[in-house]
Amino acid sequence: MKRLDLIRYLERHGCQLLREGGSHSVYVNRATGKASTVPRHREINDFLARKICKDLEIAAP
Repeated sequence: MKRLDLIRYLERHGCQLLREGGSHSVYVNRATGKASTVPRHREINDFLARKICKDLEIAAP
């Protein structure tokens, strides 16, 4: 999955960018208070994309 597609999906489901790290972006779901990191790679493995969504407590893409 492309990184930009995952970020758009997260933002559509209420997640917001919390901060930028050295090699990751930290997204937070304000409704649940959960946070997860998104690596800055062009392609993100489907398993990792599902784990990020599970960490943020939103439906998997």
